[in-house]
Amino acid sequence: MSTEPSAHYLASLVRELCALPREAEWVEFKVDRAEPKEIGEYISALANAAALVGKAFAYLVWGVRDDDHALIGTTFDPATAKVGNEELESWLLRLLEPKIDFRFFSVEIEGVRVVVLEIARSARRPVRFSGEEFIRVGTYKKKLKDFPEKERALWRIFDRTPFEEGIARERVADDEVLRLLDYQAYFDLLEQPLPPNRDAILAALADERLIQKSPAGGWDITNLGAILLAKRLDAFHTLRRKAIRVVQYRGAGRTETLKEQGGVKGYAAGFEGLITFVNGLIPANEVIGQALRTSVPMFPELAVRELVANALIHQDFFVRGAGPMVEIFEDRIEITNPGEPLVDTRRFLDTPPRSRNEALASLLRRMGICEERGSGIDKVVSEVELYQLPAPLFENPEGFTRAVLFAHKELKDMDKEDRVRACYLHACLQYVMRKEMTNTTLRARFGVEEHNRALVSRLIREAVEAGVIVPADPNAAPKLMRYLPYWAAGGTQNRP
Repeated sequence: MSTEPSAHYLASLVRELCALPREAEWVEFKVDRAEPKEIGEYISALANAAALVGKAFAYLVWGVRDDDHALIGTTFDPATAKVGNEELESWLLRLLEPKIDFRFFSVEIEGVRVVVLEIARSARRPVRFSGEEFIRVGTYKKKLKDFPEKERALWRIFDRTPFEEGIARERVADDEVLRLLDYQAYFDLLEQPLPPNRDAILAALADERLIQKSPAGGWDITNLGAILLAKRLDAFHTLRRKAIRVVQYRGAGRTETLKEQGGVKGYAAGFEGLITFVNGLIPANEVIGQALRTSVPMFPELAVRELVANALIHQDFFVRGAGPMVEIFEDRIEITNPGEPLVDTRRFLDTPPRSRNEALASLLRRMGICEERGSGIDKVVSEVELYQLPAPLFENPEGFTRAVLFAHKELKDMDKEDRVRACYLHACLQYVMRKEMTNTTLRARFGVEEHNRALVSRLIREAVEAGVIVPADPNAAPKLMRYLPYWAAGGTQNRP
C-alpha cells in the first residue's frame, strides 16, 4: 500500500487550495520562482504557521498565479534541482532543525504541470532553517523573533498538543477509512460487538478520537488511530518509521544477523502477532527452581510482553527516523525505544510511569495490551526473580531508553554489577509490596540454601557498600537486619 497520494487526490487538493479567496498563512503560491534558500525559509514559515492555525500540513504550490489563483503551470522540477552537487531535497533537509517531514509531488492538471510541496506542521518547537526561525504574517514570510506574540502563542500550542492529536492522513473518504484502519480489531480488543453499519463504525472511531471530521470533507485519521489500528503503517507517511523492528543475531554481538523483520500493522492491531513472533525467536533454556528442572523460554513471556508494550507506549514519537526495536542475542534481549525516559531508570520499579502519550497508553490499557499504571515493571522484576535470572538492566543511552533481560546465569558466574543490581531491585520489589529485604528473602531470590546464608550476607554487604540499599534499623542484631532501597530511607548514599 503506497503512501504516495494519487494524481486525482493531488488535483483535488490543488483545486481546493486555489479556491481559497487569498493565500493563507499555511499556503503559498508560486509560478517558477524556486530559489533554494527561499524554499527553505518558506518550509520553516509554513510549518510554524500551520501549527499556529491548527493545520496538519502546509503547502507551497508552483504553477499557480498568485493574483487570481489560475493554473498556468511551472518549469520547476524538484527531482532534478540541485544546490551545487547536492540534491535540493537533501540540502533542505540538512539545514532544517528539527528535520520535519516534507514531500514534493508533481501532477498534471488541465494540461499544465503543477508542483506541490507538502510540509508537516511543526511540533514541540519551531522549525528553523539555517539557524533562523520564520513565520507567516498574513501572506508575508517574516522572522519569528520579530513577532514575540506569535512565538509565545506557538509555544503554548506545543505545550498542550500531544502526539496523538496530530493528523496522520487528511481528507479520507468513509470507505477509505475502513480500508486503512483495522476497525474489527478495535471492537474485538475492547470486547464490543461490531456496530451494524458503516456510519455507526465511523461514529465509534470518532468518539475515541481515532478519526475526526475534516473541514475539507471526509475524515482526518489521527496519529492515535493510525499508530494503533493501521492495517499497514507504511500507508501513513509520517508514521512509517515508527513500526517496531525485531532483529535476531547470532552470538552476543551485532555482526551477524539471523533474522530481521519490521512491523506492518498498528500497535494494537498487531501486538499479539508481534509477541508471538518475538517469543518464537527466543531459545529455550533449562532453569533449576526449587526441586524443579524444566525447559522454559530463556526469558519470561510476561516480562517480554510488558517491556515491549512499555517501549511502544513511552517512546518519543517526535524523534524523527527512529522507532522501537527488539534485539535478540544468545545471552540477552534488548528492547529499545526513542526518547529519554521521563522517570529515572533507577526508579522504574517504584515510581508510577509518566507517559508522553497518555491517550495511547490509556487505550492500550483498556484493550488489555499493557498492565495497569505502575504495575508492569513490578511484574517484570518479579518474573525475573521467579526464573532466577540476572536482574534486568534499565538504561538510557543518549536519546533512547533501553531495557535488557539476561539469560540464566549461576550466582557464581555473576559479576559484582549483576549482584548489586539484583540486590537493589529485590529490595525495591519488597518495598513496593510493603515488605523489607532480608537475608532470607534474598536467599530465596537467588535459590541459595540456608547453610550458605553467609554468602548472601556478603552480597548484601556489597550492595550496602555500593549505596543502593540501607539497613532499615542500623542498630538491629545481625540476624534481624532488614534492608530498604536507598531512596526509601531518605538517605543521600551514592546511587547505583
